[in-house]
Amino acid sequence: MLQNYFKLAEHGTNVRTEVLAGLTTFLTMAYITIVNPAILSDTGMDFGAVFVATCVAAAIGTLIMGLYANYPIALAPGMGLNAYFTYGVVLGMGYEWQVALGAIFLSAILFIIISVLPIREWIINAIPKELKMAISAGIGLFLAIIALKNAGIVVDHPATLVSLGDLTAWPAILAIAGFILMVALDSRRIPGAVVLGILATTAVGVGLGVSPFQGIMDTPPDPSPTFLQLDLAGAFQIGLVTIVFTFLFVDLFDTAGTLVGVAHRAGLLDAQGRLPRLRKALLADSSASAFGALLGTSTTTSYIESAAGIKAGGRTGLTAVVVAILFLLCLFFAPLAQTVPGYATAPALLFVACLMARGLSELNWEDPTVYAPAVVTAFAMPVTYSIADGIGIGFITYAGIKIVSGRWSECPLAVLVIAVLFGVKFAFL
Repeated sequence: MLQNYFKLAEHGTNVRTEVLAGLTTFLTMAYITIVNPAILSDTGMDFGAVFVATCVAAAIGTLIMGLYANYPIALAPGMGLNAYFTYGVVLGMGYEWQVALGAIFLSAILFIIISVLPIREWIINAIPKELKMAISAGIGLFLAIIALKNAGIVVDHPATLVSLGDLTAWPAILAIAGFILMVALDSRRIPGAVVLGILATTAVGVGLGVSPFQGIMDTPPDPSPTFLQLDLAGAFQIGLVTIVFTFLFVDLFDTAGTLVGVAHRAGLLDAQGRLPRLRKALLADSSASAFGALLGTSTTTSYIESAAGIKAGGRTGLTAVVVAILFLLCLFFAPLAQTVPGYATAPALLFVACLMARGLSELNWEDPTVYAPAVVTAFAMPVTYSIADGIGIGFITYAGIKIVSGRWSECPLAVLVIAVLFGVKFAFL
C-alpha cells in the first residue's frame, strides 16, 4: 500500500529510508516544540496550550503535505513569524493575542485563495530576488536581537538604546556555551544538533539551580485556553490590514523559497526548474496556517530543516507522515518543554538567525541599487523591532532608488504598489 500510494520505487526509495529520513527531519526541527511556546507565552498565552497547538498544528500541516502533495517536507509554526506575532503585534502594537490569531487566520484564507488562483505566480515572480533574500536575512537579524535580549547578553540603555549585559551571570554564560555547542555539533553533522544543545544547556542550568525541573512526561496539557480563541471581528480593524498582509507576505515568500530550495536539493524540480504539484504544496502550507490559528499558534509554514531528511534519502510524503507521527508523540513531553528556560532557547534562536542571514551573500554587491535597499530592509527589521516596518522601509527604498537612478523600468509594478501602500500606512495609519 505504501509503495503504491507514495510511489516509492518511482522515486528511488523504500520504507526504511523514508522512516529514517523522517526521524532525521524531526530531530532537526523538534526545537520548535520548546521555542514556540516560550515565545508565544510572553503574550500571556498559556504555555501548555500553545505547546499542544504547536505539536498538533505541525502534525496536521505535515500530514497534509505528505498525504496530499506527496513531498518530504515538514511544517511547523515558523520562526520569525512567531517573534513578529509576540514582540511586534501583541507587545509592540498592543493588540490582544486573540486578535493577532484572527489576523493569522485571515492571512491563511487569503493564502489559500492565492494558491488556487494564478495570482500567486505573479506575486512570487514580480518581487526581485534581492528583496526576498533581504527579508529572510532581516528576519534572521530580528531573531538574533531577540535571542541576545532573552539571554541577557544585550540590555536596553537610555543613552545608547542597547548595551552589553552582565556576561558573568549564569543565564548569559549558559546561553553562550549552548550556542557554541550547537554550532560544534552541527559542524560535525550530528542530527538534532539544535535540540541536543537546548537539552544540554537546560540540564546544566537545572543542575546549577539556575532554573527548576518540571518533569519529563505526563498527559498532554489542556488545549482549551487557546483552542478556537481567535478574535476574527477584531482582526477586521483597519489598523490590522498591514499586519494581515505582513503575515501573508512573509509566509508566501518563505514557503515559496523553502519549497523550491528543498525540492532542488532532492532533485524534484522539473526540466524547467519548476516544482511539480506546486499548487498542492501551497494549499497544504496555507491550510496548515488556518488550522494553526484555530488551535492557537502563530503562522505554520514549511521548514527548511526538511533538507536534513532529504539528505538522509527522503523523497516522498512518507517521510512527512513519519515526522507528523513524531510530533504527536511529543504531546506527552510537555513537562520537559516547560523545564526549558529562555537562556536555553536563546542559542537556538541565534543559530537559526545565522542560517537565515546568509541570504545577504546572494546579493549582487556590484550594483548599489540592489544591495543598498536590501541591506536597509534587513537592518530595519531588528532596529525597528518590526518585520512589517522593515519590509515597508525596504520596498520604499528600493522603488525610490530605482526611480531616481533612472532605472524605473527595473522596478516591478508589484514592488511599486507595495511601496505606495506602505507609504500611505506610515503617513496616515
